[in-house]
Amino acid sequence: MAAQIFVISGASGAGKTTLVRALQAGDPSLRFSISYTTRPPRPGEVDGRDYCFVSEEEFGQLIRDGSLVEYVHQFGHYYGTSRLWIDQALRGRQDILFDVEIHGAKALKEHCPQGIFIFILPPTPAVLEQRLRDRGHLPEAELQQRLARVRQEVQEAPWYDYLVVNDNLTEATRRLQAIVTAARSRAPILWPTLSPFWS
Repeated sequence: MAAQIFVISGASGAGKTTLVRALQAGDPSLRFSISYTTRPPRPGEVDGRDYCFVSEEEFGQLIRDGSLVEYVHQFGHYYGTSRLWIDQALRGRQDILFDVEIHGAKALKEHCPQGIFIFILPPTPAVLEQRLRDRGHLPEAELQQRLARVRQEVQEAPWYDYLVVNDNLTEATRRLQAIVTAARSRAPILWPTLSPFWS
């Protein structure tokens, strides 16, 4: 069975990273995409496992060489996805999981239109605001900026293949798992492996 790609992005504060980790924990056959980044490693992160950590000069060379399918400058650092890594992974048999922001998802859609694109939403703006306030460390101006950004991000949701509302972590994880299961059962994916038995 050919490898598939699952691309997950979502509104800021919707719990995307938590859901991606929960999906991975329940499905070891999903291989997480390793991005390049110019930010320094955080405690516990390993080069080549969590990210490929590079300098800004090295990242700039990757851009100039056309080696990245997508890249973004966010929170003072660059992040990008290797074109070669995706192509090699798709020739394998392990499905690939991407956790990228909307700009990156659009670039991946152009490179891999056969992918499954999933957008994570908070239940309502009011719930999102309360979640952000509960964190207790955001200045009011920054909180309002994040809420305004979410309203912009949510406008991108309709072009995704699936929407998952994160109103309850367990239920949202089950919905993600159901999407992955259904995608793997599509006829164009399964039939090439089954057809030899029926010809």
